[in-house]
Formats: sequence, C-alpha cells, structure tokens
Amino acid sequence: MFLEPRIPPNTGNAIRMVAATGATLHLVEPLGFDLSEPKLKRAGLDYHDLASVVVHPDLGTALGTLVGMRVFAFTAHATRWHTDVAFEPGDVLLFGPEPTGLSDEVLGHDRVTDRLRIPMLPGRRSLNLANSAAVVSYEAWRQHGFPGAR
Repeated sequence: MFLEPRIPPNTGNAIRMVAATGATLHLVEPLGFDLSEPKLKRAGLDYHDLASVVVHPDLGTALGTLVGMRVFAFTAHATRWHTDVAFEPGDVLLFGPEPTGLSDEVLGHDRVTDRLRIPMLPGRRSLNLANSAAVVSYEAWRQHGFPGAR
C-alpha cells in the first residue's frame, strides 16, 4: 500500500512489480499525479492490464477494506528488519510518500501491527519507494515458496 505517492515512475514500477508477483497495489489518495500520466504509463510499460491496483480516498477507507489483515509500516526509524517477520498471505505492506515517509500519526495508527525497516548502511536515509516495495514483497513471496511462479 502506497500512502499518498507523489512520483509517477515509482508507482509505475510498483504496478509492474505487482503484475509480476500477483500482489495488489493499494494507492491511498491524494496522489501526486494522475493515473493516466505518461511517466506512470511508461514505467509500468504494458503491465497495467495485468496488475491489480485499487485506489482509496483515504487511509481509513483503505484499512477498512483490509479488515483482519496485519499492517506492517515501513520506516527507516524502526528497529526490526523486514526479514524478522514471518509474513502471512494478506499482510499489508504500508509505505509512505516520497520524500517524507510515514508520519508519526500513521506509524502510531492502531491498525499498524509493527514497524519494520530494510537494512542499509549507516548514514543512508532511504531506498527508492518502488525498490523498497519490491525488496519486501519478494521476501514475503519467497517465504511462501513463490506460489504461482514459474
């Protein structure tokens, strides 16, 4: 789930990633672009028709559609790594907007199960949004034996 994404190519790349993995990309408005924007289309190439993308008007509505699912919020300020979790089917991976990340209010939301981080060398602020989502999505998919992959 991308909360208020702002950079079209990041979302386009994520659309391509969810098409490749069978995941669903939940986008929470306001978006920093129009979904028909050329940069978004170019980054997603011809995968838009193969991807499952759902747009929600706000975080409350998005989380309301994902009742009973664990929500993992990603922040460079967490102490646990994404590899410390045994992911379950249906888990929600919540990423914040570029360049600010998730607010303290969102990180403290009662639906957030845990805060996680992706390991990086000291002094590095963060990874690109699409890259972060791919790293964690593929780890979750790997833990389940890449079902459906060939």
